Amino acid sequence: MKQLLKSMSVAACVLALHVPGWAADGRGTAAEATAMVQRAVEYLKANGPAKAYAAFNDQAGQFKDRDLYVFVIDFNGKVQAHGANAKLIGKDLMNLKDADDKFFMKEMIDTAKTKGKGWIDYKWPNPVSKAIESKSTYFEKVDDTLVGCGVYK
Repeated sequence: MKQLLKSMSVAACVLALHVPGWAADGRGTAAEATAMVQRAVEYLKANGPAKAYAAFNDQAGQFKDRDLYVFVIDFNGKVQAHGANAKLIGKDLMNLKDADDKFFMKEMIDTAKTKGKGWIDYKWPNPVSKAIESKSTYFEKVDDTLVGCGVYK
């Protein structure tokens, strides 16, 4: 019995390390976040904001995976969609500061307007651990909004 449990534990560890998309600690990767944003941008362009935002907000949908989720912010700082916290939808986050007093949302919007896409580092609550953690978010401009997805470090 002990040998069977030991074998099953080893098999589970090997599987966890070799299945694509499974980080060792259950966290999403930068490549997965980038791919999720690209899929979300395509979905938004193909289906329009109403259908896309509903899909992005769906906690059990295709735009939520472990600690990865899609969000949409308009260029006035208003949240249009948020896959981890529906209470943020409709809120103005333009002047939001992170734990280090960084106006990260303003920086994200300014970068989207000028460069079209990019990465921003800041601190944000992790929906899985509930702790404030360092985060890097990848985002792309779509009309007068940005579509983003971040990874916790």
